[in-house]
Amino acid sequence: MTDEPTPETCDCGQIFSRRRFIKTSTLATAGASVLPLVSLNELSAATASKPPQAETLVKTLYDSLSAAQRSKVCFDFDHRLRQEIDNNWFVVKDQRVRDYTKDQQAMIREIFMKMHSEEYADQVMKQVLEDSGRSGFGECSLALFGEPGTGKFQFVFTGRHTTRRCDGDSVEGTAFGGPIFYGHAAQSFYEKPHHPGNVYWYQAKRANAVYQMMDGKQRDQALMEWSRDEQGKKTVALTGKNEGLDGIRMTDLSSDQKDEVRKVLNDLLLPFREEDRRESLKLIDHGGFDNLHLAFYKGEDVGEDGVWDVFQIEGPNMIWYFRGDPHVHSWVHIKDKA
Repeated sequence: MTDEPTPETCDCGQIFSRRRFIKTSTLATAGASVLPLVSLNELSAATASKPPQAETLVKTLYDSLSAAQRSKVCFDFDHRLRQEIDNNWFVVKDQRVRDYTKDQQAMIREIFMKMHSEEYADQVMKQVLEDSGRSGFGECSLALFGEPGTGKFQFVFTGRHTTRRCDGDSVEGTAFGGPIFYGHAAQSFYEKPHHPGNVYWYQAKRANAVYQMMDGKQRDQALMEWSRDEQGKKTVALTGKNEGLDGIRMTDLSSDQKDEVRKVLNDLLLPFREEDRRESLKLIDHGGFDNLHLAFYKGEDVGEDGVWDVFQIEGPNMIWYFRGDPHVHSWVHIKDKA
């Protein structure tokens, strides 16, 4: 047993705001738990013939709701809550998954699973169960904005280290229907340098592979001191800038280094269903791949081992901010334009 914060008592944002004053260099080195890396092309061949199913289940769930349930979890499509995001929050506080009927709980679980790739859904669920405390998946919360089947709706699922969206492309030009969040505190709140058991640590290892390909001048450009603060929606605010962002711009990388960055983007997207991966990559290219900047942050190196726990890929119309200090928080926002 440990005395670390639980989902009921922990505000990750408050603890992270103090992270720069917390020393972690005494943590012992441990082996990393790495998910298998599967190429996007390999997954495409296996799933191209399968229609999206999450939205269909959302309509079934909506139709099953009682008047009392709808009064708590159904909102107008343009309600302000639809675009909220944070690292540990509940879109509806007084109606959790555990409060639905058993059949509805099964539907909600299946919707969540189908928002992710078949290859990674079980690992994603593992994270939710480990991070959600005593009630597990039942601790999470959801809301429905608009009416499924009308062309304007969105299912939003939230909890500790979880914000996911499902909308059948109701929100045009926006990957995932808006900003999403994923994370994991595996084994302890303050993870060891190699983040044993963390579902998402493989992503930092993939990004570090690009850093290892860089020469000294490129590393100086890519390596920054401190990353951005976590401030809810402000964390994923898009700048519209092509230049002046943290880190090294793609135009300063060689062709093989650029190819590796593209592979990293593919691998970051692997946990999610194929239609969301494809839309994300399309929108990133629309903003100009050469406008992307890749940054690593030496001030937040857990264990001071030179394996950068915090990295960021940012362009005028996208941000993918991954921080592994003291455990994994990932903020993602990809649009057609800022």
